[in-house]
Amino acid sequence: MAFGDILEQVGSTGRFQVVHVTLLCAPILMMASHNLLQNFVAAVPPHFCRAPKNSSVAHLDPQVALLLTVPLDSAGKPSKCQRYSVPQWHLLAGNGTSVEAGGTVSSTLDPLSADLQGCEEGWEYDVTEMSSTIISEWNLVCSSRSLKQMGQSVYMGGVLVGAVVFGGLSDRFGRRILLLISYLLMAVGGTCAAFSPTFHLFCFFRFLCGMALSGLVLNSFSLIVEWIPTHVRTVVGTGSGYCYTMGQLILAGMAYFIRDWRWLTLAVSLPYYIAFLYSWWFLESSRWLILNGKSEEAVKNLRTVARINGRRAEGEKINTEVGIPMETY
Repeated sequence: MAFGDILEQVGSTGRFQVVHVTLLCAPILMMASHNLLQNFVAAVPPHFCRAPKNSSVAHLDPQVALLLTVPLDSAGKPSKCQRYSVPQWHLLAGNGTSVEAGGTVSSTLDPLSADLQGCEEGWEYDVTEMSSTIISEWNLVCSSRSLKQMGQSVYMGGVLVGAVVFGGLSDRFGRRILLLISYLLMAVGGTCAAFSPTFHLFCFFRFLCGMALSGLVLNSFSLIVEWIPTHVRTVVGTGSGYCYTMGQLILAGMAYFIRDWRWLTLAVSLPYYIAFLYSWWFLESSRWLILNGKSEEAVKNLRTVARINGRRAEGEKINTEVGIPMETY
């Protein structure tokens, strides 16, 4: 008898499948959060060079100090990567400054007429939208701006490596154990990324999260489709896709209320600890067990499914159908 027939016997769309698919789809909500997390944690806030701490402009109004220390770019905004070597006091002259609507101070003088230097004292960042990002945390601007994309590139590299590693290991050791490892790796990797003291460590832990994502995708969908009949796989697959889409909306909502990149990273990682705990009750795919010569365990799992679906009697009849003698039980 084919496995599909056995699955129909114990219940292919019963209570077990509903609970099983629901629990497997729940973590998919947060997959999108990790995939798109870089859009928020690596947001580039408006910034300009910080004035020298011990300079004579330190006691002035911040807007005036900005005028004296930072030139304007071609758009009339404070330069992001340069400042004056010394404060330009002559800009306070009436014919060299103007006050625009809203109190914004601007200069009509050529910003290139004075000696300029890099942002030796660091940068000031606008915290209106995000109180903290990896950009403002590690100053990934100006000469270091190319590092902004490194975090996401490393993460996607982890996705690629994880697809190779977890794909091969799941065929050898089973879907369930690799899914457990993926949940734990995502939870721990995301937590460590949230508390990373350096950008390089942040990239390393994001790489692990990328690997975990591949493990989650491959093994979650394997466990889903191998416990349901063929004719409902399209519907279930579409539903799991909607879960991913909802995850994007959830991330946007979380980012609206959590404006610090560390707490946001932690918030999208903590749910995987819960998934790791309840996933211990997942049943290994009986399809995989039978193909790998573990028929006894496959029968036990099928009997469990039959019991949950209210077909205990039918479950007791599957011993010989998968080649397991009755006396074994």
